[in-house]
Amino acid sequence: MYQKTFLFLIGFGLTVIGLIYIISYLNLLTIGYNFLYYVNFIIRRIECLYAPIGLILIFISINIERGENYDLHI
Repeated sequence: MYQKTFLFLIGFGLTVIGLIYIISYLNLLTIGYNFLYYVNFIIRRIECLYAPIGLILIFISINIERGENYDLHI
C-alpha cells in the first residue's frame, strides 16, 4: 500500500514539474516562434519529459494489482 502511494506521489511531482516547464516555455510563442518549433523544442528538453514519465508512473500506481488478502473490493 505504501509503495503505491509513494509511486503515485513521485509521479504526481514529476508531472507537476514537467507541466510547469511546458507552460513556461509557452513564452516562445509570444516571441514569434511557430507551434511546430515549440513542440519540437519541448520534446527535446529533459525537464519537459518529466510530465509524460510522471503520468506513466501515476497510471502504473493506479493499475497495480493488490494482493489476494486485500478485503476492500469496490
